[in-house]
Amino acid sequence: MEPGRGRLKIFMGYAAGVGKTFKVLEEARALRSESVDVVIGYFEPHGRKDTIAKAEGLEMLPRKRIAYRGSVFEEMDTDAILARRPRVCVVDEYPHTNVPGSDRTKRWEDVEVLLDSGIDVLTTMNIQHLESLNDQIWQIAGIRVQETIPDWVVQQADEIVMVDLTPGALVHRIQRGVVYEREKAERALRNFFRESTLVALRELALREAAHEVEHRIVNEEATTRKQEGNGARTERQHKILVLVLPDPETAMLIRRAKRVGDFLGAECFAVAVQPTGDLSNLPEADREAIEQHLNFARNLRIETRILEGEDVAPTLVEFARRNQVTQIFLARPREWRWCRPFSLNLVQRIVRLAKDMQVVIVSPREPVMHEDPESVPQPDRS
Repeated sequence: MEPGRGRLKIFMGYAAGVGKTFKVLEEARALRSESVDVVIGYFEPHGRKDTIAKAEGLEMLPRKRIAYRGSVFEEMDTDAILARRPRVCVVDEYPHTNVPGSDRTKRWEDVEVLLDSGIDVLTTMNIQHLESLNDQIWQIAGIRVQETIPDWVVQQADEIVMVDLTPGALVHRIQRGVVYEREKAERALRNFFRESTLVALRELALREAAHEVEHRIVNEEATTRKQEGNGARTERQHKILVLVLPDPETAMLIRRAKRVGDFLGAECFAVAVQPTGDLSNLPEADREAIEQHLNFARNLRIETRILEGEDVAPTLVEFARRNQVTQIFLARPREWRWCRPFSLNLVQRIVRLAKDMQVVIVSPREPVMHEDPESVPQPDRS
């Protein structure tokens, strides 16, 4: 944690209704009983009586009202929190996207402002909102989650608490109307909240928790070695290179490479190759697509480059060797033509040139489709 910066504690679950907000409010009440100055900056009760009862007696700051397209929306008032300057602030629904006209686009950006001012933050999110898992959630649940948080934002948290509940118990809570009102509960149980989907999401969350523990232990050990003057490492460091193309699959490729990079502690590059060294000569649609992919990679704190080269394959492999890349991530082409040696596609040429590196060819994941996809409710963040 940076000097003077507040501490971030995330209460994470695998689905709505496991009890994250309830646990956050329990902790807030415990802090208040110890005379810690704690306020609620934003709280979304979703009509859940037990959760609402937990908020009683805690100071709740008013929300900011923002007009947009003829309606008035309520968002967390970051300026009011800064003016109040509590020691600890509860901020529900960390992945939330603010209404247009707000000072910042995402609630996690508001939280960064609070942390930079020295305020500790307790917040909540579900595993489905972690950016690098977006494709896996799509495959498991058949839903493309729109509100995501870059992995680095979550990884900087001082503490992550996994709030767990067995899928059977969660289904029972939904059936009893504890999580949603009856009509929405019935639709949820037919779709996103099927027990098989919840089991898969829970396993994903538990693996993420195990990885987080391992990652922190490794970082602590590395810090100790450095402090003891024994920071030299003899093993080869992993570096990952992603080829950026206009294809939609590139976003999936970036997420996959980032996730692998986090597990390996690897540096990542996202690279496009153009004859001019920039995107000026591309058709508008291709230029916008590549710019979007590169911006997406930067948002995940991946280093980006646009290389100058007439031929993509040798330009990419030369850059990889020069930067000691160990793995190159490519999206699988829609059509394979291994049997035609005189008509090699780009992936085949890169594989042949990069024999001293591992080339990972990633296929898009197919989602598990629901019986009635149009009726699938987007799961809330609580």
